[in-house]
Amino acid sequence: MYFVIMAGGVGSRFWPLSRADKPKQLLNLLGESSMLRMTFERIRPIAQAEKIIVVTNTNLVAAVRNELPEVPQENIIGEPFGRNTAPCIGLAASLIEKRAGKAEIMVVLPADHLIKNDDLFRKTILAAVEYAGKSSCLITLGVKPTYPETGYGYIQRNHLKATVNATDIFSVKTFAEKPNREAAERFLHSGDFFWNSGMFIWSVASILNEFENHLPEHAELFRGMVTSLDTPEQNNAILDVYSGIRAVSIDFGIMEVAEQVCVIAADFEWNDVGSWEAVYNISPKDAHGNVVNGGQAVTLDAANNFFYTNKKVVSAIGIENLVVVETDDTLLICRKDESQRVKDLVDILKRKNLNQWL
Repeated sequence: MYFVIMAGGVGSRFWPLSRADKPKQLLNLLGESSMLRMTFERIRPIAQAEKIIVVTNTNLVAAVRNELPEVPQENIIGEPFGRNTAPCIGLAASLIEKRAGKAEIMVVLPADHLIKNDDLFRKTILAAVEYAGKSSCLITLGVKPTYPETGYGYIQRNHLKATVNATDIFSVKTFAEKPNREAAERFLHSGDFFWNSGMFIWSVASILNEFENHLPEHAELFRGMVTSLDTPEQNNAILDVYSGIRAVSIDFGIMEVAEQVCVIAADFEWNDVGSWEAVYNISPKDAHGNVVNGGQAVTLDAANNFFYTNKKVVSAIGIENLVVVETDDTLLICRKDESQRVKDLVDILKRKNLNQWL
């Protein structure tokens, strides 16, 4: 059983704290350790360090090695360019195939999600691993929705396929993109829709077969690079492949079109922590609904705000529902319900070549 932690991306929704050399997955957003470290600690009781692979950006390899010294250096793989999740997963599957064969089971996890109840998470993973070992199903974890979230994708379950260690595994009827409010309400009350967590479990043989069926051009590139993996030519081979491979998500490229797809209705609390508002929602609040993360704030008639301060004391009077993030060289102020648009602000900075603040 191999674990693959996807730790690429720049986390632009968390600018100005998230920067190119220290993106979201390496940040301490929740007052504990980094998101990546929390993911590692979550799987540590059921994973062997030598069977944990971290795929990250090439420029972050050294930082990830420093964050996870327990993981062998050769297991931290750098992607020269961001190409979304399908190439990342295909690369990891090819490496595991070479090391352990196609019968090996892969557990694929994002590096930057919050999960409560780690014991239940591990129990769910192990049930999925057991079922993946005796079926060709691509298994994903669906989280039972607790409110009509419009920012997540959804998975609709179909028939019960199996029960493993009291964990129900269903066939998938359909995937749904981020819905509007009305549809999200309908999904919530139907009882058969789940949030798409982006966590996957399958055998190497099953996922590589689906690449052959649905992303054959990717499969051909991966086949051509296998002999170079775990050799001095590995980085050059990855660069060659990534220079020509099409960017596509594993959901769009494979999961939504494959025939043998299953979902586990997970009971643990989950959040993809996708914006400053999300951090606010899951953080402890004072009597006025304010969150102060990272430093100190003094408020007067201010309510339901999120403050992140580095060295300065933030003082606020008469404001509500704002995000205020202060770093050494930047200051972000926005409405909480507009915090998803921080990514758009980062795009503007890029277009203006203001890279010193990225």
